[in-house]
Amino acid sequence: MSEDLQSLLEKINREGVEKARAEADKIISDAKAKAADIVKTAQAEAAKSKADAEKAAADYAARAAETVRQAERDTMLKIESSVTALLENVLKADVDKALADEKTVAALVAEAVKGLVGPVEVAANPKLAAALKAQLAAQGSITVVMDDALGTGFSVKTDGGRVEHAFTGDVIAEELAKRLRPDLAKLLK
Repeated sequence: MSEDLQSLLEKINREGVEKARAEADKIISDAKAKAADIVKTAQAEAAKSKADAEKAAADYAARAAETVRQAERDTMLKIESSVTALLENVLKADVDKALADEKTVAALVAEAVKGLVGPVEVAANPKLAAALKAQLAAQGSITVVMDDALGTGFSVKTDGGRVEHAFTGDVIAEELAKRLRPDLAKLLK
């Protein structure tokens, strides 16, 4: 009986060990499967995070490039504006200087009124008006009047004052600058 008991105990022990091994193998297998799932999930999350980071970096680079383009455009516009203002100031000074010469202005007035029919009124600042009256006295259809508001240059009125053309330093300089702006813009590009 002791042998039967011994054999029974060995059988129970073996079955217990085998059952424990099977259960341990199952636990290990489940753990490995869970670990593989965790690794797979982590890799998927890492790949998604990497893709998101790459997209965010690309978006940032695109925004930065656009910001640089806008800054470049704004800078060029400021430069163009500054150079244009400088050009207008230089033109105005030169035009004012030319319009200070009474003979030059008298010749310009004669050219401006050439071909006009009817009485013509020429307005100029008081100093220039006196000189123009003397130089244009021979032309009877021209009346020279004083206008304190005019700095340099003159204005011509016809048709009873309904049509007026200004030939002042500001107007002439502005017109010259307007004609030079396209060429200036090409130079700045």
